[in-house]
Order: sequence, then structure tokens, then C-alpha cells
Amino acid sequence: MKFSGKTVIVTGSTRGIGKGIATRFAELGANVMICGTTDRVHDMVNDLKSKGYSASGFVGNLTEPETAQALIDQTLAAFGSLEVLVNNAGITRDKLLIKMEEEDWDDVMNINLKSAFFLTKAAVKIMMKKKRGTIINVSSVVGRTGNSSQANYAASKAGLIGFTKSVAKEYARRGITCNAIAPGFIETEMTGSLPEEVKENYIRSIPLGRPGTTSDVADLAVFLASDGAQYITGQVINIDGGLYM
Repeated sequence: MKFSGKTVIVTGSTRGIGKGIATRFAELGANVMICGTTDRVHDMVNDLKSKGYSASGFVGNLTEPETAQALIDQTLAAFGSLEVLVNNAGITRDKLLIKMEEEDWDDVMNINLKSAFFLTKAAVKIMMKKKRGTIINVSSVVGRTGNSSQANYAASKAGLIGFTKSVAKEYARRGITCNAIAPGFIETEMTGSLPEEVKENYIRSIPLGRPGTTSDVADLAVFLASDGAQYITGQVINIDGGLYM
């Protein structure tokens, strides 16, 4: 799987799963656009460049259509093309439903789902001209199972699954594939802050007996963007050690 000369946007790519995916694409020769809302973007870009990889950065809130379009425009200005879009940006605002505020709901929906809508809409216009492109949406097993205290997060990730299937159907004849990755319990900064008892309970429920890593998820992402996955579209692929079957 080589991506030399291809350009990849990975949103939410300064930490966790997004950082793992962006790094793997860079290692395989892609031009990678790092995206986030803080100056960590520049740190990530500098780190990749110091290793000889091709990278650029974009800082902005992708919940506005103008910002999403600006990201696409800046990517084209930097690299001249766009072959892969990975919609990974996401947040949690976990609370019991009865205590969940409207702001908690809206923030999660806007970042996890609405930003994917804006970016995908802008990206397919570029991909259609080449009659080829790959869109990968990072959902979650929670979008398929639901989870206590995560009504907003589960709804956003379930929405991303429906969005994935609709985009796949609309643009298949234009040579564009669209798939969703549904990670389970992955070792990241987010899951690292959970109480040990909670983490142990999760691990006990995983048939493979261990949490996943960002490298596990990155391996799946680069495969879905590779020539070996050209006949795969509209699918939701769990990467969870057998947690959800």
C-alpha cells in the first residue's frame, strides 16, 4: 500500500485515532493535511516534516461550511489534489439523558456529524472531476449498540453510519467509495482518563482480551484507501476485538 503523490485529509488528527491514521498515511508516502482546533496542529506537522514526510496543517472549527471549504482550498493550494478524506474529528459530552443540556447535544452533533457533512460535500466536488476518491468516516461501535450516558455521542455516530451509506450510494458511479470504521475500546488519551474499574470491565467483555491500538485502526484506514479496496463501499467495519458481533 503506497500513497506517493496522493493527498489525504485527516480531521481531528493531532491526537488519538486521528493522529495514528495521519501518521500511517505519511509513512506510506502520502501528502497529509493535519487538522485540529489548536496549535497542536503545527507541532504535529513539524514532527512529521522532521522525519522527512510531506505534511501541512489547518487550524479551524469545521462546523461552519466556510471553514470546511477553506480546508479543501488550502489542501489543493498546498498539494494540488485530494484523493482521500478521513472524517475523524469527534468529541464526547457524556451525561445521563436527564442531565444532558441542549448545548451538550448540539456540540457533539455539530463536531461529530455536521462537520463530516460540510467536508464531504466540499470534497466530492473535487473527487468527481477525477472520477475517483475515498471517504472514510470514523464512527464507533456505540453508534450500533448505544451506551448509557452517551445518547448524544451514540446518535452522532449512528448518524454517521447512515450518512456513509447514503454517500456511498450517491457517488459510487462517480468512482468514489465511502465506508465507515467503527472502533471499539481503543487506547487513546480519551479512554486513558477512564477509571481503572471501567477499563477493566471493557477489557473483560472483549473476546480478544485486550484493548485496540491506534495502529490497529490506522491499518484498516489505509487498507480502505488502497487499490485493494476499490470494490468495497457503503460498509461499516468494526474494529473492536470482537466486542460487537
